[in-house]
Amino acid sequence: MFEHIERVPGDAILGLIEAFKKDTNPQKVDLGVGVYKDAQGTTPVMRAVKEAEALLLKNETTKTYIGSHGAPAYGQAVLPMVLGEGSPVLEAGRASATQSPGGTGALRLAADFIANQLPGKDVWVSDPTWPNHLGIFPAAGLTLHKYPYVDAENRLDFDGMLGALKQIPDGDVVLLHACCHNPTGFDLSRDQWQQVLEVVRERNLLPLIDFAYQGFGEGLDEDAYGVRLLAENLDEVIITSSCSKNFGIYCERTGCLIMVARNAEQMENVRSQVAIVARENYSNPPSHGGAIVSEILHSAELAALWREELTEMRDRINTLRRDFVEALKPYGLDEKYACVAEQRGMFSYTGLTPEQVDRLRDEFGIYMVRSGRANVAGFSHENLSYLAKAIAAVN
Repeated sequence: MFEHIERVPGDAILGLIEAFKKDTNPQKVDLGVGVYKDAQGTTPVMRAVKEAEALLLKNETTKTYIGSHGAPAYGQAVLPMVLGEGSPVLEAGRASATQSPGGTGALRLAADFIANQLPGKDVWVSDPTWPNHLGIFPAAGLTLHKYPYVDAENRLDFDGMLGALKQIPDGDVVLLHACCHNPTGFDLSRDQWQQVLEVVRERNLLPLIDFAYQGFGEGLDEDAYGVRLLAENLDEVIITSSCSKNFGIYCERTGCLIMVARNAEQMENVRSQVAIVARENYSNPPSHGGAIVSEILHSAELAALWREELTEMRDRINTLRRDFVEALKPYGLDEKYACVAEQRGMFSYTGLTPEQVDRLRDEFGIYMVRSGRANVAGFSHENLSYLAKAIAAVN
């Protein structure tokens, strides 16, 4: 039965990991893997997470199932984090939270919900977008289209984006990155979010907002601006949230699908359908990551510690962005790569060509995906001068 099955190429990033491990260059630099790293090149467990886990170990009394929607305490913690304390959406009972296996699981729930409940509606994603978007939605049987996001000069193409959104058929789904756009790092300004809102409302589009990096751009509330603007001003919005990055719990697979409906009654109808989708996919989500998040956000002391640690991570990344551009100044390349300092989040669309990326890997032991997307968290004050010298050599 399996004789006809062909082998497919492995994941490009996993291939980078293996190649990096085998590289004997003592100055090698990993800019490929999509996780936060500290100055020592490790992905640490946050202190708030450690303390929350200690409390869970002491107080946990059962390992029973938590239900298709997940633990209620988790939803009660995530909803105000995403939509805001005192949100009019929450006060009106218009939003529902479904705990999911990571942000990726939330996206698949959203895809299946759209396929089942909104037949004939297509999904539009930015060009470029997170590569897994290109797999998740077609896997659910949905047709995918792209709208422009970055121009030939490696700049945000907002005019092209807005023009394309104005042409999307009535009722289609448009996927928007809330902040820290993956893979480019180019985010929308508040004025641009307002213009997107107007077009989405005019075209009767359904926004699906991927919110994977809350707190990594400008701040927890600042990064949620577009999410809250659309949720408060539109009848229906889908939001996929991830706690992998901002809580550093990548392996715990902790996400959330948030559905916003016109009113509380419609929200309950939608919520009942989402429960079926979740049950058909995985029955119940894993509980440990959600319990960590709940423990932290329901404790004033742990929440304050977590926010402090998240601020440290965000400030480190934004400082490294500026210092990277400064390191290129002696080579006359600071203006060419000034966009790196303007972008936000862990990733940067550097503008490096595939050929330049290959040379950086082969000649200098610097690893990143061939699109030129670099994980800024892989920068350090120890390797910036080496990176700048290498990039100058391939320019």
